[in-house]
Amino acid sequence: MRRVPSALAAWLAAPPSAPFDASRRRALRALGGGTIALGLLHAGTGPAFAAAAPPPGTRRLVLHNTHTNETVRAAFCVDGRYCADGLARIDRVLRDHRSGDVHPIDRNLLEFLHEVAERTGREPEFEVISGYRSPASNAMLRARSGGVARRSLHMDGRAIDVRLVGYDLARLRDAALAMERGGVGYYRASRFVHLDTGRVRTWAG
Repeated sequence: MRRVPSALAAWLAAPPSAPFDASRRRALRALGGGTIALGLLHAGTGPAFAAAAPPPGTRRLVLHNTHTNETVRAAFCVDGRYCADGLARIDRVLRDHRSGDVHPIDRNLLEFLHEVAERTGREPEFEVISGYRSPASNAMLRARSGGVARRSLHMDGRAIDVRLVGYDLARLRDAALAMERGGVGYYRASRFVHLDTGRVRTWAG
């Protein structure tokens, strides 16, 4: 087994709120050409809505589930290949907190999250209000509120409601809209931004 590069080891060990300064960013970018042995297995299969050919480099996320108080810090793509272990850990934390059901999260959605954080110059650390939603949970929420879609993309693992830690919500919305990667909903009162990999559109809730 190859030795874990020190820069990635330091990133994984750091607390979620640790500053993502320029020196760490340069060191992490440099890891893109190496193979990283942290039990992060290169995966040839995964979510049905996967990106066809991930770009080279290492991409990671820090996700804190506000309902279960769980946090995952995972590299989901290493050296241009998706990582089975990282994806599985993300799927687990983004499960339906009501039913416990786990569903594969769209890799394009993870890419969306990573890229929007990169564009804002922030560490890719998000508070997650809603990830995967089972059909039963969606039906229950729809009965309570007219703002829940019958065929919500949350049920396909293609939508997420988040806050980018330490970043203004309106600016996060604007950055996501500029990317034109999918749907962007702005929920000011509830303090989250909805992102999905459906058609490009926007709304306020």
